[in-house]
Amino acid sequence: MKGIVFNLLEEAVSAAHGVDAWADLIDAAGVSGVYTSLGSYPDDDMTALVQSAANLLGCPENDILHWFGRAAMPLLAQRYGDFFKGHATARSFVLSVNAIIHPEVRKLYSGAGCPHFHFEDAADGALLIGYRSPRKLCHLAHGFVQGASDHYGEEAAIEHLQCMLEGHPLCRMAVRWS
Repeated sequence: MKGIVFNLLEEAVSAAHGVDAWADLIDAAGVSGVYTSLGSYPDDDMTALVQSAANLLGCPENDILHWFGRAAMPLLAQRYGDFFKGHATARSFVLSVNAIIHPEVRKLYSGAGCPHFHFEDAADGALLIGYRSPRKLCHLAHGFVQGASDHYGEEAAIEHLQCMLEGHPLCRMAVRWS
């Protein structure tokens, strides 16, 4: 996993819980805690950090991932504002992930293993999102979609229809913006 993800987690944790919380989380997870944005680090480090945060806060790991994705979006908007320009809605932004954002991520961060998303319009107007990644971080993706909705001042209802964590070949979410 690229270091930028760990840097975002550190910023989100520090903003929400104070600088000491990040040091406490690093200690609890038993990871080095030294992450440069361009470096690559074991996925197990992120797993350990999420598990430790869940234990410390007494909540499910999926809730931690969702919170992190949502909290990271304003940080991403500050760092990479050009990705957000030209989009008037969260839907438009989310639809740009495969075609614009992830190719740029791969240019900036050599070797980045980005997930792949599939998009389909449902008859009821929902956007169906298929998520596939060996990391199985669909709840992080859910948080990113929620965070994008916050960024564009929209309300999003997101329903997980199927999940890789339950043995499905991919995750599917239905997103309805109001």
